[in-house]
This record gives sequence, C-alpha cells and structure tokens, in this order.
Amino acid sequence: MREGDEATLDANPQIVRLDRDVDDFADTAAIMMSLDLIITSDTAVANLAGALGRKVWVLLPFIPDWRWSLDRDDTLWYPTATLFRQQRSGDWSAVVDRVFGELKKLSG
Repeated sequence: MREGDEATLDANPQIVRLDRDVDDFADTAAIMMSLDLIITSDTAVANLAGALGRKVWVLLPFIPDWRWSLDRDDTLWYPTATLFRQQRSGDWSAVVDRVFGELKKLSG
C-alpha cells in the first residue's frame, strides 16, 4: 500500500477491508468463492479468480503483460474474465469510468 492508503480505507466505513484476514492465496481463494464479482488490477489476483472460474474484471495498463493479448476485452485464458484497458498510457480515469458504468448496469 502507498503511504496514506490505509488511512483513506479506514476513513470510509462502507469499504469492507479483508486484507488483514489474508495470509496466503488459499485465504484469497476462499474469499473469492463468496464474491459475485472481483475487480482487480493485480494480475496474480486476476489469474487466481480466473482459475477458480469466478467473474473477474481486470484493469490493464496501456501496455499490458503479454498474457493479456492486445485489442480485446476478453481472454483466451479465462472465459469469466473481462478486460478493461487503458486507451492512453497513464489514463486510469477512463478505465474507472467504464468500470463504473458497467457496475451501474449490473445494479439495475
């Protein structure tokens, strides 16, 4: 975590923090099994969620790791994954806006 992140998370009671309960990937997998959707920019988490068959949205930088291919919003690796890519290097706001829009659609 970056400096200040923990204080920001703790200041928002609507955020349920599970990071203090995670010791290894087994703990992470157990938590994932109870979730309807995992949203992550961490590819280790994305790969675990995909391997478990969980619905996962992966936020990717403009130049992603080769495993995520290019110019597609799905992946051959995990049929339950949707990829949200930066269209311009460093522009996360457009990615977050798109994710937010898709979340609004899900919540009806």
